[in-house]
Amino acid sequence: MSSLKEKLKELPTTSGVYLMKDKFNNVIYVGKAKNLKRRVNQYFNPQVKNLKTELLVQNIENFDYILTNSEFDALMLENNLIKKYQPHYNILLKDGKNFAYLKLNLKNKFPKLEVTRKVVFDGSKYFGPYLNGVSVYTILDIVQYAYPLRSCNLKLNKPEKRECLKYSLKECSAPCTGRISEEEYAKIVDEVIAFLNGDTIKVEKILTEKMLNSASVENFERANIYKHQLEALKNLKNKYTTQFAKKINLDVVGTYSFENSASVSILIIRNGKMIGAENFNLINKLITDETYLNFFIQYYSFNKLFPSEIVVNDNFSGEELLEKFFLEKYNKVVKVVKAQKGTKKTLQNVANSNAKEYLEKSLNRENLKLERTINACVNLKNKLDLTQIPYRIEAYDISNISGTNKVSSMVVFLNGEPAYDHYRKFKIKTVEGIDDFKSMAETLRRRMEELYKEDSADPSFKSEPNLILIDGGKGQLSSASEEIRKFNSKIDLISLAKKNEEVFKENNQIPIVLSKTDYSLQLLQRVRDEAHRFAITFHRSLRNKSELTSVLTKVGGIGKVKAKNLLKEFKTLENIKKQSVNDLVKVRGVTEKEAREVLRLLEDY
Repeated sequence: MSSLKEKLKELPTTSGVYLMKDKFNNVIYVGKAKNLKRRVNQYFNPQVKNLKTELLVQNIENFDYILTNSEFDALMLENNLIKKYQPHYNILLKDGKNFAYLKLNLKNKFPKLEVTRKVVFDGSKYFGPYLNGVSVYTILDIVQYAYPLRSCNLKLNKPEKRECLKYSLKECSAPCTGRISEEEYAKIVDEVIAFLNGDTIKVEKILTEKMLNSASVENFERANIYKHQLEALKNLKNKYTTQFAKKINLDVVGTYSFENSASVSILIIRNGKMIGAENFNLINKLITDETYLNFFIQYYSFNKLFPSEIVVNDNFSGEELLEKFFLEKYNKVVKVVKAQKGTKKTLQNVANSNAKEYLEKSLNRENLKLERTINACVNLKNKLDLTQIPYRIEAYDISNISGTNKVSSMVVFLNGEPAYDHYRKFKIKTVEGIDDFKSMAETLRRRMEELYKEDSADPSFKSEPNLILIDGGKGQLSSASEEIRKFNSKIDLISLAKKNEEVFKENNQIPIVLSKTDYSLQLLQRVRDEAHRFAITFHRSLRNKSELTSVLTKVGGIGKVKAKNLLKEFKTLENIKKQSVNDLVKVRGVTEKEAREVLRLLEDY
């Protein structure tokens, strides 16, 4: 502790990011500060700590810091480091939390309406987000039945010979054959934009006319389709809970905290309609003045169709930094305001009430999840007498049939949850025939070599596990231990025998038996089973590719290389069957004669 006190005295008073570490050098909290010396020293002041801060400080054995040019730079670096280390005490929003949007690429001469979850500032026009039970595909269907926009993927570089069926049904204006000019098509696009911005009257009129016209010529099947679209449009309008006089784009943020937990509720208003709310729990996290600022940075990094204004609570103190985030990172002007009265204040109260109700209902569910994940990791350390809390667990499994396509898997659980982007696959290279022991030894050797390879850029391989889990009993554990200890003597290593779910440790002949209802054992079972699933999935994919390759090589001139090139391009035999000769000859090495033979061969498959 004396060295820690000395380090605290030496802290600079400039802005930067600090990384709190435990005795095993794991990063357990990342924070940013305008004044590093003042901010970091606050953690060790007994007069200002809450329970959660006390728990954090009890685990702090060391800290590092990185100086930045400004508080804003510190904020951006903090966000990146949180994503990298996923510290237990920080708020962690999962990547990929993206809404569904509708997109019109106005750079195209004849744009089509399509669904996307990725917003790119490329000149396209986006509509959404769509949530609260509103299906983006329902809206897409309504547009496609009401307006003759094209829905195909044709590049329209040259005219097509004839129109598709949708043209005869008056659901496409056939720009592919020149049936409509750019100017006329642009007028249709403008009407679609008006509808997506909330003007539904014209769409109702169009669909009603189409329904009546179809019925008048006794095309009742078609009339019924238009009737369903009108009903969908009515349901869509009913799901917008609130209407505003102005077509404002607004996010209203409410918060509620209780002991060591908090929740955030965001009311989302687009084009003057309240389209729903997003709710988040910050259960058992370190709640500080900076918590909500960090939450906003993560949240809006995932959802990039920003509102023009964000309404926040009075106790939020990061308005300037958040506005700067939007401006400097995305070149967008977004105002962050505190509502004092009127409609915005009313909405703020609603958002706060939502947050309170959501937290109260979610505490039991979230606490159960906590028991099954991070607390299970803590309990594993105690019950198995591990040297460290297994924040990062790695498990390995082997899969092969008759010694062919031998593969192994590495799965990773961080804080008790699967970290899919850290999973890795191995093709066994040095083992002849069926020998799971040698295959596992090769896998672990290659994994350890990657860990200590200086030029390795793989973020998963460069991360040291706290615990390695092997499927099997004493024999499998002994074999794995022999390989791992050549590289590292500190990583905890155990095996889990499936028959009786016994846990074996190195140099211990007596297995540890945990209760079947113990969340710690259940965590180990989930990790082990996931490694098995991942290995089998990889093996099947290789086996399928091998079988498909053998089918294609029946054609004279098509060897393994050309067969693999075909499968790499088209993925399946079914897709290859759908291609023309001209499509197949574009694949490297394939001649016109071979392409015709391939298509002839596949007629029987």
